[in-house]
Amino acid sequence: MGSLFSKKKKEESRITEQDKAILQLKQQRDKLRQYQKKIQANLEREREVAKRLLKDGKKEKAKLLLKKKRYQENMLQKTDNQIDQVEKMVDDIEFASIEMKVVEGLKKGNDCLKEMHKILSLENVEKILDETQEAVEYQREIDDLLAGGILTDEDEEAVLAELDEITKADLPAVPDEDVSLPEVPRDRIPEAEAPKERQRELVAAS
Repeated sequence: MGSLFSKKKKEESRITEQDKAILQLKQQRDKLRQYQKKIQANLEREREVAKRLLKDGKKEKAKLLLKKKRYQENMLQKTDNQIDQVEKMVDDIEFASIEMKVVEGLKKGNDCLKEMHKILSLENVEKILDETQEAVEYQREIDDLLAGGILTDEDEEAVLAELDEITKADLPAVPDEDVSLPEVPRDRIPEAEAPKERQRELVAAS
């Protein structure tokens, strides 16, 4: 139940003062048009009455009735002018309302651009561009170096020396003290007997 009333309240809050003014002007225009129809009906009827009065010889009454008819015709003309003014006023308010929404949209867009410009200031953009250019140039120098296009003999020697230094650093350290090796035996090592002589000895022994 509460949500129903809150929804209704939100819908009512959408009606602006411009909407109320337009509604009132349109209601006034409709009333003027109804008044016009009433006057036009009276004019036609009074014209017929004036014709009958003239036939009956009542010229003065017919003249008085035609004066009244003329006055109502003037009122009808004024009513036309009032309707034109009301309709023009409605158009002006509606157009002004559209212009106001456009201005509000432009204001919001301008505020958004200002916030974006704070984040992306001219200095920040220039800094980013400079850093990007420096990175591109640095990468180009590396590519040229790797390609060997601009290395001098001195650079080549420096690279080889550094490579040799890194290689030596990765090898295990060699001890400085002398390592004692076992002595080589000086006695003659007996030669292995031939297989056949060994077999003969085995047969004799048996």
